Amino acid sequence: MLGLFTALLLAHVLGDFVFQSSKWVTHKEANKQKSKYLYIHIAIHGVCTLGLLLLLQSSFLWITIPIVISHYLIDLGKLHIQNKSNAKILFFVDQALHIAILYLLVIICTELAIPLTDIINPNNMLLATLTLMATVVSSIIMRVLLQNWDKDIDKENNKSLQSAGKFIGILERLLVFTFVILNQWSAIGLLIAAKSAFRFGDLSEAKNRKLTEYMLIGTLLSFGLAMVFGILYIKLKEIN
Repeated sequence: MLGLFTALLLAHVLGDFVFQSSKWVTHKEANKQKSKYLYIHIAIHGVCTLGLLLLLQSSFLWITIPIVISHYLIDLGKLHIQNKSNAKILFFVDQALHIAILYLLVIICTELAIPLTDIINPNNMLLATLTLMATVVSSIIMRVLLQNWDKDIDKENNKSLQSAGKFIGILERLLVFTFVILNQWSAIGLLIAAKSAFRFGDLSEAKNRKLTEYMLIGTLLSFGLAMVFGILYIKLKEIN
């Protein structure tokens, strides 16, 4: 089962990401079902899927047909409902639907499908919860804790990309959280050093003590929260 699912997933990655250019994507979004690249894209998926199944010497070559049809329908539906406001969300929904179809086809083909209990179990739910706590929830916690000092920071003279700081913080805490649960504390030290090096130029140029203190508090909070949630996951996992 794992070999079959891996082959289907590899074919999907090749078709959706390796053999599809940004030019194709733009043309499909503009012309939808009239775009020739939509059909070339679907054909490539079929070829990749069939080719990998043949290499695997699989007896389930027929699943190429439902994969091609479902991929076409999902992509076409996405093209018709996509706009600037929902494009990011639809990207992940689109990928989730494709992978779900592959999983369902594997279940149909073999009795050795991965039980959902192997995926949705207490440990994985705990990991998902603590990961969200360390990333998204921590952003809210930090905003609440730092809001009293927001008015003291001259944000007009410290402009940045929209929401860039938020996403950098989330990625930063995700890395720290991951390093903690993998017991790679030295990697956290390297991350702190790297961030300090990048921030040093900004702080030197700003020559603003309030901004320096604000950024230092934010950094310590960010790393601290990620480490706390990482340690909490380890302790709760041991209890389970």
